[in-house]
Amino acid sequence: MRIPSLPRPRSLAGQLFAMQAVLIAVVVAGYALFTYVSDRRQAEEAAGRQAAAVARAVADSPSVRDAIRTPDPTAALQPYALRVMRDTGVDFVTIMDPRGIRWTHPNENEIGQRFLGHTERALKGETFTETYTGTLGPSVRAVTPVEDGIGNGDGNGDGRIVGLVSAGIRVEAISERVRGQLTALLGVAAGALALGAVGTYVVNARLRRHTHGMNAAELSRMHDYHQAALHAVREGLLMLDGQFRVALINDGGRELLGVFGEVVGRSVADLGLPAPLTGALLASEPRVDEVHLTNDRVLVVNTSPVSGGEHRGTVVTLRDVTELQSLMGELDSERGFTQALRSQAHEAANRLHTVVSLIELGRSEEAVEFATAELELAQALTDQVVAAVSEPVLAALLLGKTAQANERGVELEVSQDSRLDDGLLPEDLPSRDLVTILGNLIDNAVDAAQGSVRARVTVAAYTQDGELVLRVSDTGSGVDPGQAELVFQRGYSTKPAPGPGGRGLGLALVRQAVHRHGGALTVAEAAGGGARFEVRLPLRTVTWAGGTS
Repeated sequence: MRIPSLPRPRSLAGQLFAMQAVLIAVVVAGYALFTYVSDRRQAEEAAGRQAAAVARAVADSPSVRDAIRTPDPTAALQPYALRVMRDTGVDFVTIMDPRGIRWTHPNENEIGQRFLGHTERALKGETFTETYTGTLGPSVRAVTPVEDGIGNGDGNGDGRIVGLVSAGIRVEAISERVRGQLTALLGVAAGALALGAVGTYVVNARLRRHTHGMNAAELSRMHDYHQAALHAVREGLLMLDGQFRVALINDGGRELLGVFGEVVGRSVADLGLPAPLTGALLASEPRVDEVHLTNDRVLVVNTSPVSGGEHRGTVVTLRDVTELQSLMGELDSERGFTQALRSQAHEAANRLHTVVSLIELGRSEEAVEFATAELELAQALTDQVVAAVSEPVLAALLLGKTAQANERGVELEVSQDSRLDDGLLPEDLPSRDLVTILGNLIDNAVDAAQGSVRARVTVAAYTQDGELVLRVSDTGSGVDPGQAELVFQRGYSTKPAPGPGGRGLGLALVRQAVHRHGGALTVAEAAGGGARFEVRLPLRTVTWAGGTS
């Protein structure tokens, strides 16, 4: 059994079209009705004025007064009244005596009969109009007195009233005149309705294209879903208009970019974002998985222009990879440690074979001396590092980096003025940030020193005047003073990019971490050539531009 499907609600454009068509029809019909009533009233008033003028003209005629004095007024007045009717376009001209007995009438059978209508006001010398139903049907008529003597032109003479004159136009004739006007009016109204319908159809066809034929409920539901999805996703979403002003931003975008308050309508250039990130957002071409740094985050930015023959805007998605980048750095460190351990294991195997071979050759004393010397050397390195830096995380980092540097032919040493006791660092200075700062500085120094004469990296870590000082020097080629600020920007590197991710991120991450804790990062020329990077971090809670550290 097939279940009949319910009819789909009319689209929003269809509803608007129907509503506008009904509205136009009601307006036009109301205007037509108003005009008809107004025209009919005006036609009746015009008919009354015409009838009054004809009646006064007849009453003021000397021939009418002369005919009234004759023994048979009808003989002279009937032809005159018919001629006046024909010339003036009225339906009747009735001349009667003061008692209302007709002397003239369009229907001769009515002559001698009493006039049907009111004459009291006329007998008092007044001209008036009224609508009355007489022998010819409903009519608009005027009644005026005929005075014996010379009138003053307004129907009110000074003499005795010797007769009455009534002229009128049938209501049916008035209706015929109005019907002719109404026909023209209806034609104009129909044209206006058709024009309005066409205009409404064109507007709603455009609206239908923009709303994809959806009705109001569907649009409302889509808006609700849109708002819920917009604020539910953790990724940042930013929409820019054609002038690169913020048209929409979700909660994730505000948090990742560090912008709050009313930002919709503001230009991207006015949001106070880092210059590279601002440049990426203002670019007209798409950007795919670009890594950018803010004050405290590492963001992956994707931009996609919205175009339909012209640039209409840009859709920007933001992903926070700060933790991911930190984990990748730790993974790189672990890989370095693994390689160092593999090399150390290889070296240990060689030394063990040497010891075993000496024993097999019967040189036990030389074997003991050789093994003891190797153990003392390893223990001396450990004791040196731990004595200088007893903080466990930094000590482990330095030991691992020492082995890793040795594998690359670089000597890593801890400066004699280093002194960092365990428990000295505050809780708001996490070990992960210290690993990020010192680990990236050492890696960068090892890269710079590798291949140089007496390749060496010197690390110093100590406290001074309430600050933690971390200094890393190398024997590399150094840093051009004109590029001292560029080395901390994301993407800057003097080495070739190893892959799609590129280089130039380590020092940028160092500066980000230092800035997050309200510290200072500088670069200068080392005493023996090369570069010297120095970090100073406060050991107490400080307030800085971006917040509290």
